[in-house]
Amino acid sequence: MSDILDELRWRGLIAQHTDIDALRAALAEGPVTYYCGFDPTAPSLHHGHLVQLILMRHLQLAGHRPLALVGGATGMIGDPRMSGERVLNDKETVAGWTDKLRGQIERLLDFDGEAGARMVNNLDWIGGLTTIDFLRDVGKHFRLGTMLAKDTVARRLQSEEGISFTEFSYQILQGMDFLELFRRYGCTLQTGGNDQWGNLTAGADLIRKAAGETVHVMTTPLITKADGTKFGKSEGGAIWLDPDMLSPYAFYQFWLNTDDADVVRFLKIFTFRSRAEIDDLEQSVTEAPQARAAQRTLAEDVTTLVHGSDATERVRRASQALFGADDLHALDAGTLRDAVAELPRTEAVVGESTVVDLLVATGLEKGRNAARRTIASGGAYVNNAKVTDVDQTLSRADLLEGGYTLLRKGRKTLAVAATPTD
Repeated sequence: MSDILDELRWRGLIAQHTDIDALRAALAEGPVTYYCGFDPTAPSLHHGHLVQLILMRHLQLAGHRPLALVGGATGMIGDPRMSGERVLNDKETVAGWTDKLRGQIERLLDFDGEAGARMVNNLDWIGGLTTIDFLRDVGKHFRLGTMLAKDTVARRLQSEEGISFTEFSYQILQGMDFLELFRRYGCTLQTGGNDQWGNLTAGADLIRKAAGETVHVMTTPLITKADGTKFGKSEGGAIWLDPDMLSPYAFYQFWLNTDDADVVRFLKIFTFRSRAEIDDLEQSVTEAPQARAAQRTLAEDVTTLVHGSDATERVRRASQALFGADDLHALDAGTLRDAVAELPRTEAVVGESTVVDLLVATGLEKGRNAARRTIASGGAYVNNAKVTDVDQTLSRADLLEGGYTLLRKGRKTLAVAATPTD
């Protein structure tokens, strides 16, 4: 068990920590109960939360016991942001989002065996707490000077909008979570993102003052690209784990498009590949970057982790089929819809729309004469079949599931025509 910290450090999953030697000794002595909190401030987790769940999974595989906390209480407040007050969601919304997050977490941790995970909700102990008990039993252990010095709080105090007492109190509630889990389950380690360092240490300080015990905290670094820019935006926004908010196909493509400069580091962070496997993939980036073996491994592993192997197989085949390496007609309507979602498109009418019309309407060609020349030279394709007749008209046989028809100019320039099927 003591080797787990070295593994996490090699993977780039450790940023800050309290006494690392004491933590290493605790991990070596036997199973440590640890927790990470997830607030339902949105209906889905995203890639940043995925980092935390992967860290939790590594610790669990090393024999330690995870507590996954979904903040039904703290989610009604929200951790203060660097700028701007959060919009407070109603209780019904937060409860619904809590259930969604629990479902996502349950797919990523193992809930069986001696190191089986446990789901907890801080609404269970915060919901019934009276104001007097909160102030007397918890608030008395916090010092305003320390709370005001927190980076986020200090920045908000210097801004025009300031910070409300509601958001200012968040750090007390998170600290209280650690104390409660320490008392209920013997939890002695809290993990989280590096931006949570102040909240994590507040919990450790509370346990020291209220229970006279020393516990541990550890954070993961903010994940950035090799050029220093923020990591984790798709064309549609955040990298959500909910397939209804970001389709498995778009999710897969995001990872597939990882830059060569980032892919090895992301393989270490986001997959469970061994050092030997990652070394081999790193060599492939240097020797055969055009094959993109590392990117394909990253995309397949992360998509399987989040959405399952069946979804990964569907999107992998869709990705190949778009460029002729698999059968487009074998794709289901949903997968095909997701695969063509970002392509230029136009509407088409069976028996009336010509390929020339569609090439122009989708912007693959600038005019009819140019479209005819492309067809005559063998550079136009319908559903990956080369078009040989410059007067070819769209037929019902050209319709894929969902009424789509894939158009391609040359090897890589794609568009889609959509035909109503009802």
